[in-house]
Parts: sequence; structure tokens; C-alpha cells
Amino acid sequence: MSEEITSLWGELQESVLHRIRTQAQIGAKPDAVWAVLADFDGYEQWNPLNIRARGQAKLGLKVPMTFLRLPSHTKTIDQTVTVTTCEPGRALAWSGSVPLLFKGRHHFILTAAHGGTLLEHGEDLGGLISAGFSKRTIAEVFVPAYAGVNVALAAHMGVACT
Repeated sequence: MSEEITSLWGELQESVLHRIRTQAQIGAKPDAVWAVLADFDGYEQWNPLNIRARGQAKLGLKVPMTFLRLPSHTKTIDQTVTVTTCEPGRALAWSGSVPLLFKGRHHFILTAAHGGTLLEHGEDLGGLISAGFSKRTIAEVFVPAYAGVNVALAAHMGVACT
């Protein structure tokens, strides 16, 4: 591969092609929301997108996860991600990649608000696979799936989600 093509592939993989963003007001304090988000082993009980995970929410640790493959809603992807942000009661994020094909950074940001938690949840996507997603697919498939995680989180906790 020429230097020019190699450089282009590198730029494509590193660039953020899509940003998925959702917000929800969760009727529980940030520490309670954090406890559920940081309990990776419990994801299979409630998380409709990250359907399985094993490990601890600690900075730098590798966590095997099984994701629902969007936009199919029927297939899954197994990937080991790295915890990149771990601030109890405030923020949790992980990154995963398949060289050239995919790079993602999934995040949850928690802010105390209105007696509960303002949850900001999303992901930055890059790589060749992400390049195949239209803005419409992101808006009509991905964003609702991520919002569904917010609703499922609140339901699992037995609290309101608005």
C-alpha cells in the first residue's frame, strides 16, 4: 500500500464520522446510576444494546462485551473494550476497535440535576464500517437504540426516565 493510501486509511479510522448523543433525566442520584452502569456483570439483566459484559469498571482494564449489531437488531458482535474513563458517580467510557474497520468510544456522563441524574449517553464512531452508515440510519436506528438503553436503565432501577 502506498504511503498516501496508508495515510488516508489511518485518517479514516481515527476520524469521528458519527456522533450519537442522547439525554435522559433519571429519577435516582448519580451514585445509584453509576453503580448500575459500573456493574458490567449485570448488563445482561437490563441492557438491550450491550447485552453481555464481564469485568470491572476500572481505568485501563479490558472488558469482554457482546453488543447488539446495529442496524440489524438481530446479530451480535463480541469485542474486548478498554475502560478509558472511570469517575465514580460522574462518568464512564470505553473504547473498542477493529483496525481500519471500526473505532468507537461509548460514554455515559452523569450530572446531579432536579433531585436525580441528567444522563448523557452516546458514542463516537469511526472507521470503514461507520462510513457506511447514513446520517438517517444514525438518527432513525442508532439514536433510538441508545435512548432505549437509558429507558431500560431507569426501568431496571425502578425509577422514572424522562
